[in-house]
Amino acid sequence: MRMPVLPSPRHLRLLGAAVLWLLGGTLLLLSMLVPAHTELLGWTPAFWLCGAPMIVVLVLEPTLPRQVLALCRPQRRAIRRAM
Repeated sequence: MRMPVLPSPRHLRLLGAAVLWLLGGTLLLLSMLVPAHTELLGWTPAFWLCGAPMIVVLVLEPTLPRQVLALCRPQRRAIRRAM
């Protein structure tokens, strides 16, 4: 049995920075302070505020989508059983 490897502090700092970048960019786009699409830049603001940090997060934590889905699945089953 393999022991889980703890991530290094550098890895955690990079992941934290990418998540903050993603949250900040999402808030900027949702608050309409920065348009998602312009004629001059196209979709560049949306990419650099949401797409690029999402790619960084997925590169640093490739299993993150599966972990999030695993957290959501038991809740769905519990809701179905309650009905």
